[in-house]
Amino acid sequence: MKAFSGFTMPLLLCLAFVLFYSGSGQVTQDAFNDVYYDASATTQCLAEPGITMYGGGIIVNPQFSYGTYGWTVSGQGEIAERVSRTNNGFMAAYNRKLPLDSFSQKVLLEKGKLYMFSAWVQVSEGSETVSAVFGTGGGEFVPGGSVVAEHGCWSLLKGGIAANSSGPVDLLFESKNTSKEIWVDNVSLQPFSKKQWRFHQDQSIEKVRKGKVRLQVTYPYSKAGVGGATVLIKQTKPDFAFGCGMNSHILKSTDYQNWFASRFKFTAFTNEMKWYSTEKKQGQENYTIADAMLKFAQDNKISIRGHTVFWDDPKYQTDWVKALSPKELQEAAERRINSIVSRYAGDVIAWDVVNENLHFSFLEDNLGKNASSIYFSKAYKLDPSARMFVNEFNTIEFGGDVKVSPGNLKKRLEGMLSYPGNEDIPAGIGVQGHFGPGQPNLAYMRSSLDILATTGAPIWLTEVSVEPGLYQAQYLEEVLREAYSHPAVEGIIIFAGPLPAGFSATALTDMNFNSTPAGDVVDKLIKEWKSDDLKARTDEGGFFGTSLLHGEYEITIINPITNSSSTSIFEVTKDSSEKIFHIQME
Repeated sequence: MKAFSGFTMPLLLCLAFVLFYSGSGQVTQDAFNDVYYDASATTQCLAEPGITMYGGGIIVNPQFSYGTYGWTVSGQGEIAERVSRTNNGFMAAYNRKLPLDSFSQKVLLEKGKLYMFSAWVQVSEGSETVSAVFGTGGGEFVPGGSVVAEHGCWSLLKGGIAANSSGPVDLLFESKNTSKEIWVDNVSLQPFSKKQWRFHQDQSIEKVRKGKVRLQVTYPYSKAGVGGATVLIKQTKPDFAFGCGMNSHILKSTDYQNWFASRFKFTAFTNEMKWYSTEKKQGQENYTIADAMLKFAQDNKISIRGHTVFWDDPKYQTDWVKALSPKELQEAAERRINSIVSRYAGDVIAWDVVNENLHFSFLEDNLGKNASSIYFSKAYKLDPSARMFVNEFNTIEFGGDVKVSPGNLKKRLEGMLSYPGNEDIPAGIGVQGHFGPGQPNLAYMRSSLDILATTGAPIWLTEVSVEPGLYQAQYLEEVLREAYSHPAVEGIIIFAGPLPAGFSATALTDMNFNSTPAGDVVDKLIKEWKSDDLKARTDEGGFFGTSLLHGEYEITIINPITNSSSTSIFEVTKDSSEKIFHIQME
């Protein structure tokens, strides 16, 4: 709790409020011209609440330094300021009758802006999921994120919303278990304009996807630099993995083959490696299609994600699998994992081992709670060259699916890696990225990626799609840019493609392989995420410097006297900024 001299509490808060709002009730443009983005996140439960991000942003009395001022009771129940043993003030909602019974504050949103939300939460006993929601009127509530809160320590609830309209909304908190009190401290809601958001994306891309390169051209057996040498630089392979899903239509369409191979160097087969495709009848395995697709990919130097060894959704099990007893299922699953992983070991860069095992639990229900952990281990032992992934939907797309919140997905992966013998398995996090036709909630997406990044594991968006709508191409670009700009994301696979191949949801071409608006977006980003060919001259000392996207490059040096040339290969990585590339001219 903080005391201020010279102002009474209500006057101080009113002055702060005026700084954020104009007389019309709209957020003033000048108030947030230079707002940094706070990417900090943690899933640790802390003895004391962490900082108030952005000083609370547009929240009045965010630290409850003035009791309940600015906050009101939401629904039934009661609210009160509490003080911890360390003299920290926080808000408590108690005597709750309904999940949304808590406390609320009315805030003004501005259409088109993104709002980052954070708060530190705790419950009065045990543990319980606590969500932030925004009431827009008429009984509609927009989820802003959730976390499993515990008693005795403070958990960070980080999320956000995208404002589709201007006007007042009510920020409040939700917990299904009404017998438990909700405790909250250090609340923040920070607006960002689209211009600011794009600025932060570009700033991040410059930092995490590019390297400042300094080259020196010398003659053999001499340290003297060659001044005036012509330098030609051409990127041969981008470092960032941007790929596209592929289906069996590619085997019978040269147009599809040419379209794909000219664009992508990473892929995942949409269905052809799945159990229901390779063993439609028990004991009759058929890898003909998957093998042919693998050959096409390898012939065109396209890296493959193995998708998927198992799928935990009961709906996608064949009838013969569903009819097996637990003992028979265990034997069949053992044959399955040995068969597919051994067959493609060394040919794939990753495996989605048990798909969607937070939403569903077919294997766990039949084979025990450690089924996913056991198969994680088996897959790695069969193919130690590949990275083992969990893979889920709605973790970055939708804040209302609390089962697969970023904190819960992180906990699932950590649980699998803590299984005896799994500690050193190279693991990754797959978030599918299936977005609806409406405006994507980039604020929630970014906050979710921030939380997942605390695992230290690489993140891939594995199945990106955007449902058809008036702004499909724009929304697809927004999602892809957001993923590309995040430091923890190492790859993107879009589940999209040509309309003749059946990709009707996110079609990148029409029936004649002419690009759709969504296809134009993909082509634009492929070009943008690859360095342009560069021509320059060295200075008097033989030096030349520039900024290049990470990846492999071919460099040609032309002798300023003889006009002869020599070509070599170099690679730009995140560590390249600290060294000088010495290129010898033959």
